[in-house]
Amino acid sequence: MEGIVNFAVIGAGRIGRRHATMVVKNEYSKLVALTDIDTSVHEELRQEFGVPVYTTHQEMFKNHPEIHVVNVCSPNGEHAKQSIDALDANFHVVCEKPMALTKQDAEEVLFRALKRNKLVFCVMQNRYSPPAQWLKSVVDDGILGEIYMVQINCYWNRDDDYYKGGDPNYWKGKLASDGGTLFTQFSHFIDTMFWLFGDIKNINAKFYDFNHQKTTEFEDSGIIHFDFVKQGAGSINYSTAVWNNNLESSITIIGQKGSIKVGGQYMNEVEVCNIEGYEMPKLEETLPANDYGKYKGSAANHHFVIDNVVETLKGRNFVSTNSLEGLKVVEIIENIYRLKS
Repeated sequence: MEGIVNFAVIGAGRIGRRHATMVVKNEYSKLVALTDIDTSVHEELRQEFGVPVYTTHQEMFKNHPEIHVVNVCSPNGEHAKQSIDALDANFHVVCEKPMALTKQDAEEVLFRALKRNKLVFCVMQNRYSPPAQWLKSVVDDGILGEIYMVQINCYWNRDDDYYKGGDPNYWKGKLASDGGTLFTQFSHFIDTMFWLFGDIKNINAKFYDFNHQKTTEFEDSGIIHFDFVKQGAGSINYSTAVWNNNLESSITIIGQKGSIKVGGQYMNEVEVCNIEGYEMPKLEETLPANDYGKYKGSAANHHFVIDNVVETLKGRNFVSTNSLEGLKVVEIIENIYRLKS
């Protein structure tokens, strides 16, 4: 593709605005239009971004055939349907996590992309952090030798305000529109696990709802054990019931030749690197977490996502997180949640 890459964004909440901002900042991309169902924010969005704002994505598609890429930043339960609509309109798609809430829906997105010869970029921006890039090289190069055990701990705070007190009209906390804690809060870390070690089998899990009975339709905590298909055993311990502040997002790897722990609140700090005959390199600084006021999320790496889209469409790179990888993350979470019934 030559020239400027034209983007449009569906859903102009916090994440949608971040996408729009990153598009505006990229010298090879242009923001064409925005969509948000909340008409009360339309004028504010027009003033901030200087583009038309629509209530429906269908209207936006009709009025802007010059679009090349549609960024789907709406509630989780809308991702698959809106991605399919964009693909059927002959646009590439950038889909915020998760790609879908079921493997079946993710497969339909993948099918439509192949049918239309379009690309789907799944947003897993944690892959771009320096510790994640370093971990990938260590694992892929076999520096740890055989992998014995992997443990992921994700302990965050999500209070009543996050779910707007269980407001029946708010999408977060609702099973159909949110999907659950693993989809909304921790899919980034399941993606990191899959990216590093591949698929899992022999899953066992227990789920708990400690302090979100009035605000969500699903668990706030879980303990999961499994085997990796390739080698080694793993576990995921997670909770959004932590008091006051996020506590930790970490991965500990025990291998034949050494051990690694990457921790911090957002899997952003190398805490342990103890490997036979290996000297830890100096890594670049990790970008701060996305700051949403009362709570924080994963690393603010969305500019890397937009850069990757532009560079891929110009034939200078490849998709950093493709639709098959996005599907596999959905499948892993679905397989874990299947144990609830």
